[in-house]
Amino acid sequence: MNLKEVAIEKPEELNLILGQSHFIKTVEDIYEAIVNTVPQARFGLAFCEASADRLVRVEGNDEGLKELAARNAMKIGAGHSFIIFLENAYPINILRAIKQVPEVCTIFAATANPISVIVAENDRGRGILGVIDGHSPLGIEGEEHLKKRREFLRNIGYKF
Repeated sequence: MNLKEVAIEKPEELNLILGQSHFIKTVEDIYEAIVNTVPQARFGLAFCEASADRLVRVEGNDEGLKELAARNAMKIGAGHSFIIFLENAYPINILRAIKQVPEVCTIFAATANPISVIVAENDRGRGILGVIDGHSPLGIEGEEHLKKRREFLRNIGYKF
């Protein structure tokens, strides 16, 4: 078995969700979950089939994001994995709906950070072991950081 690090290609500000599912209808069900939760969201979604045709299935409402999702799904190449790229929405807006999709097994990451996927590969295929999301911590939050965090959350409307 070999381990590989797959760097996700994306613009710096773009959010993504990476997960694992188990059935071909995943792409259609996730599509519906997104548009029913945040109708103005622009997104691309790609799902790696693990049997039969073993294709990357692609859906979404933005051609550029669909292409980006397909390209990254092929790089990852792990059976039953999916990746979503989002504009005009944040993962926090749709994660609950994605987790409620019956086929979804796991969410590995929901982030705008630079991200690498750690993939194991054997003679049959690939699987996702985990992710490296962003950077390592530089220290522990102090009083000033605590105040800034709380103010930030209120300024963007997530807390009152």
